[in-house]
Amino acid sequence: MASSSSSSLFLCLSLGSLLLFHVCFAQIEQARLPGRSRQQHKQQRWQSQCRLDRLDALQPSRRIESEAGVSEYWDLENDEQLQCAGVSAVRHTIQRRGLLLPYFTNAPVVAFVLQGTYTLTYLYLYTGIHGAVIPGCPETFERGQSSRQSRSVSAQEGYSSDEKHQKVRELREGDIVAAPAGAAQWIFNNGDSPLVLVSFIDVGNQANQLDQSARRFHLGGNPQRDQRSEEQVRSQSQGRRQRRSQQRQTPNGNIFSGFDTRLLAESFNIDTELANRLQNKEDKRERIVRVRDEFDVITPARIQEEERRRYGGYEESYGESYNGLEETFCTLRLRHNIDRPSQADIFNPRGGRVTTVNSFNLPILRFLQLTAERGVLYRNAQLAPHFNSKSHSVFYVTRGSGRVQVADDYGRNIFDGDLQEGQLFVVPQNHAVLKQASNQGFEWIAVKTVDNAKRSPLAGRISVIRGLPEDVLANAFQMSREQARRLKYNRDEVTVFSTSQQQERGGRD
Repeated sequence: MASSSSSSLFLCLSLGSLLLFHVCFAQIEQARLPGRSRQQHKQQRWQSQCRLDRLDALQPSRRIESEAGVSEYWDLENDEQLQCAGVSAVRHTIQRRGLLLPYFTNAPVVAFVLQGTYTLTYLYLYTGIHGAVIPGCPETFERGQSSRQSRSVSAQEGYSSDEKHQKVRELREGDIVAAPAGAAQWIFNNGDSPLVLVSFIDVGNQANQLDQSARRFHLGGNPQRDQRSEEQVRSQSQGRRQRRSQQRQTPNGNIFSGFDTRLLAESFNIDTELANRLQNKEDKRERIVRVRDEFDVITPARIQEEERRRYGGYEESYGESYNGLEETFCTLRLRHNIDRPSQADIFNPRGGRVTTVNSFNLPILRFLQLTAERGVLYRNAQLAPHFNSKSHSVFYVTRGSGRVQVADDYGRNIFDGDLQEGQLFVVPQNHAVLKQASNQGFEWIAVKTVDNAKRSPLAGRISVIRGLPEDVLANAFQMSREQARRLKYNRDEVTVFSTSQQQERGGRD
């Protein structure tokens, strides 16, 4: 009897220990791999209808001029292709000493720096300054009164120069910058010519809990013309639903304008006069304003940056790995240069190159669930026909022109035309696409709506056709085995094809 009781006690202890082990192991695994649980949870995007019988090259749907720049928008509300992809876009042209005022969005953003004149700073070439304030993160950039690197305007006026703010990053042509939903961003052009950026807003992302609209919440300025035009686009798309909200007030500027002045003053512990300035209701400069006085933010020298490298988040480092829960948005890099030929994933000296940025070289994309791609095709070169197996692709033509064809699941050609510089184009998931450069070459930047997006080539050395047995090809296409062998092995290049035979563009010119 004692032996039986002892055995039962031992069995209970064993089961309890086993249960405790599994619980602890699960917690350790969750800490080690924060991205995996996020990826499993992040399977559901905004569902939209993607039954598209025809695709079109897209031009901006509206243009808003500001004091020191222009903003051009591709609104998804009135375009079925952008609704299918769940992506909106905007192109900002920021004039010299122009400041894109702080704002945040309801969805993750990936921006690409198209152009800007370089400014030599500490032996590096930069076109602008980007700031992103992430809620809950500390102000890691600071300087004291003894700083020899720079002086603040307030110090010259007799005030303390002990300034602190969150990290800023210096931009150059070819950079991409990623930011999560809710991160307040601003950009300053400290170069000598316009700074041009294209931003993609992933409205279909799970981080967006509102609706399928790119909503911009402005922290500064009074962009009422911008807001009124956006409201008009949104009301046209909403139809009858909008009639129920006709009594709502017209756009009123930045988010502080929606608060009572006295309550706002109490919140910041300031007087009402300063609270009125915060609401800025008489400002007519819109989203991009000109900085007339000295613009002084903390941008450390390279020696200081090297010291911060030990702390984490060094801008020029690559291949960071996860150390645990302490590495969050506060220390992850937001910037990566996608335009360096030496960083290309696929390169053909006679055809061009393709560079992919995902969570392996920019870890924050693991959290945002996005992939960026840079493509450069030389004269008359071709990108292999392919499809994106897990994502939509939205690309912007940055230079040159090219012929693009797209086939849907019924084998129908739903697009066959030339895309020009400055146009936007959507390729839905699993739709086969083929790109061929013109005599001027063809370059683009793309955003894909999943992390580590997969491209499946239909021709070339790593293609689907190459992986099929010869007899399968022979029976599928009613050809001989010799023909099937030529179909499989005649093209030995990977993804980017040269035109050594100088094939004319399909005999179509």
